[in-house]
Amino acid sequence: MTPQTAIDRLKAQYRDAISAPVEFRGEFSITVPREKIAAICQYLKKECDFDMLTDLSGVDNYGEDPRYEVDYLLYSLEHRCRLRLKVPVSEEDMIVDSVTGVWGTANWHEREAFDMFGIRFRNHPNLKRILMWEGYPYHPLRKDFPLAGLPAELPETAVNADTVRSAPMLGGPFVAASGTRSSIRREPRQTDTISEQQDNLANPTKKESV
Repeated sequence: MTPQTAIDRLKAQYRDAISAPVEFRGEFSITVPREKIAAICQYLKKECDFDMLTDLSGVDNYGEDPRYEVDYLLYSLEHRCRLRLKVPVSEEDMIVDSVTGVWGTANWHEREAFDMFGIRFRNHPNLKRILMWEGYPYHPLRKDFPLAGLPAELPETAVNADTVRSAPMLGGPFVAASGTRSSIRREPRQTDTISEQQDNLANPTKKESV
């Protein structure tokens, strides 16, 4: 069994519902319709030996239509090959059938996609946030979510519950201020001798050798 063989079987079973495969660095990707994702995954597991779901992730193609997609990375232990499924998801109807009934590992993957992108999974056994707290009003991996974050009320169960505030950009945790020392200057390297460390600290503007 090869990825191309599995794709040919899918095409025979689902005909025009399966897109032409795209190959990149030896890995094959196909786009499949949202309404058939659970059945296709079940078929690939039972008939093509793709017994592992190694990853499931949301994707925000901001500015395109449909804006979102869900990617499924499958692996066959017996045949040692991978296959990626892509499911387009429109911004107006962000619901996809859960595949937890096919692979139990989909449970937490789908929760993360829901948490970070707002994609909902129909028939998921426990579709709750997994990283952010329940009641958090945003989805941080959407491309229109600002890098500095957005203010939000912390849950009452949090110690000293207050408000999460936007992080400063310049000089903040995400963007280094201009003119600051590089990480090589701020932190000694493992190969530095004591004299080199002292010299770096004493001469912060000294030209670095890479």
